[in-house]
Amino acid sequence: MKIYKAILISAFLIICSCQEKQKKPNTKTQVLEDNKVQENKDDKHWSYMGETGPEHRAELEKQSDCNGDQQSPIDIIDFDVTKDPSLSPMSFHYSSNVKLHQITNNGHSIQYNFEAGDYIRVNNQKYELAQFHFHEASEHTINGVRYPLEMPLVHIGDEKKIAVLAIMAPEGANSEPFDFLEKYLPIKMGQTKQINTGFNLSMNLPEDKTYYMHKGSLTNTTLNPKCKLVYI
Repeated sequence: MKIYKAILISAFLIICSCQEKQKKPNTKTQVLEDNKVQENKDDKHWSYMGETGPEHRAELEKQSDCNGDQQSPIDIIDFDVTKDPSLSPMSFHYSSNVKLHQITNNGHSIQYNFEAGDYIRVNNQKYELAQFHFHEASEHTINGVRYPLEMPLVHIGDEKKIAVLAIMAPEGANSEPFDFLEKYLPIKMGQTKQINTGFNLSMNLPEDKTYYMHKGSLTNTTLNPKCKLVYI
């Protein structure tokens, strides 16, 4: 892994609820397993570049919403932002020793899985931290700038709602968070390593929790557009 600065440049949050009529899962693990099944179905269809990249996903996933007009990722332009007084502050409830359970290479990204107990609240809704992974370079851009690294933190709420807090980081000097994460790399595709140790996520969060929201989608197939995206 390349070296990145510890100081957070920007972060955003995606809140998405599944629109299919399904039985409510009993646990956060079941939600993640359901998503993993869908991801495995998509593995042979999509990637981040070439003929299976984002520009061709509407062709590859003809039954999806990939060709809609509310899809992510997007370029966030400060000039286009309108203030909404109805939005409530977002709060973080991460311990100083968040427990990392395991790391896995799912073929699309390196994923770090957490034990239950840490969460965020957005508009009075609770979302429990489940995992984070990396995109190199970032999928989203801010005022036209694409950062070298994007780290989405995936949270699970009630009724299969998913909240993704994504951290943008520039390349720079050594940092404690990335030094810690790099200890478990490299990892081969399909491989899983047990970690079971603590990690301080607060080092990656900004002091200013002001955020932006817009309608959008998750960034992998099938790009469900029934989502709200929040940026802090």
